[in-house]
Amino acid sequence: MTNDPGALAPVAYSMSDACRVLSIGRTSLYRLVKEGRIETRKIGTRTLIPAASLRALVEGESA
Repeated sequence: MTNDPGALAPVAYSMSDACRVLSIGRTSLYRLVKEGRIETRKIGTRTLIPAASLRALVEGESA
């Protein structure tokens, strides 16, 4: 995220961006998805993770 007050916060992240944001590896991210702890959305060929799902994980809420 930028420090620009007019910038929009992302509503979803790519798998690689989600790894970067959470500071975890790809294998760990895929495990969390498989366990149902992180939600995904398919848009065309892309798999995206809603930002709300990442926040819920970090805050200890179930997805």
